[in-house]
Amino acid sequence: MNAASTLPPKGYSLAPVEPASAQPRIKRRKHILPGFHLTLGYTLIYLSAIVLLPLLALLLKTVTPTADYPDIKQVVGHVFEVATDARSLDSYKLSFGISFAAALLNGVFGFIAAWTLIRYQFPGKKLIDALVDLPFAMPTSVAGLALCQIFSTHGGYLGGPLHDWFGWRIAYTSWGILIALTFIGFPFVVRTLQPVLSELPAEVEEAAACLGANRWQTFRRVIFPAVSPALLTGVMLAFGRGVGEYGSVVFISSMIPYLTEITPQLIIIKLEENDYIGAAGLGLVMLIMSFIIVVTVNTIQYFASRRGRNI
Repeated sequence: MNAASTLPPKGYSLAPVEPASAQPRIKRRKHILPGFHLTLGYTLIYLSAIVLLPLLALLLKTVTPTADYPDIKQVVGHVFEVATDARSLDSYKLSFGISFAAALLNGVFGFIAAWTLIRYQFPGKKLIDALVDLPFAMPTSVAGLALCQIFSTHGGYLGGPLHDWFGWRIAYTSWGILIALTFIGFPFVVRTLQPVLSELPAEVEEAAACLGANRWQTFRRVIFPAVSPALLTGVMLAFGRGVGEYGSVVFISSMIPYLTEITPQLIIIKLEENDYIGAAGLGLVMLIMSFIIVVTVNTIQYFASRRGRNI
């Protein structure tokens, strides 16, 4: 064999290749928090202790025999009777219906407020932005007392004139409940929308205008698809907050059965009557309905975000 044929091609070297063990190892990035398994364990323990165990206890309460109902069939029968009577059904309609209406109102006016606070500069902006968080910090009972003082028919700052001039009653009616739930749910929509609107540059509106889009087309095709996932999230949070609200509603609703009695008030009444199984049954119904609504809203939000990315 010719010796020249054993030589490597020009530009290549016969230097020995280092084994894989001798090659430098890639250092793993060190995270501030502990490893995945430890943090996942803490997460599951915390979630179980705070969320899953109370829900499981509520479920077990609805099937646990007591002295008054020694058989499990009697327990389930009583739960079904309480959960499906006319008074409970009216409370479901009022709780979920008015909470949904308040969430829709907060979606409209919360979007306007968030847009104003992000897009414009004006005197007193920081004060108004701080006032948005007031329903978060204010005790709900204080909010209910304040709303009664404003909208009460007798001596209310607004309720008195509205009743004298137009015959309108707000306090101790379903309209008062709507105002209370709108008040406590308003910050959820605003604070959810503000980060998204701050990341949406104003240049996209100018670009749409340069392409011939009017204001409605710019909102429908550019702005709304970008903020719709956050808007749905804020509306869902406001809706969930309204469904479970009690403190502010109890003062302004007058708790009239079949008219202004929400489900949390009915649960309190069952507890005062020592009907713990009935109260647990009402709570289980609200839990199931809330879970269905949350899954539905999350599904809508998922498809809305996909549509927004495709536009």
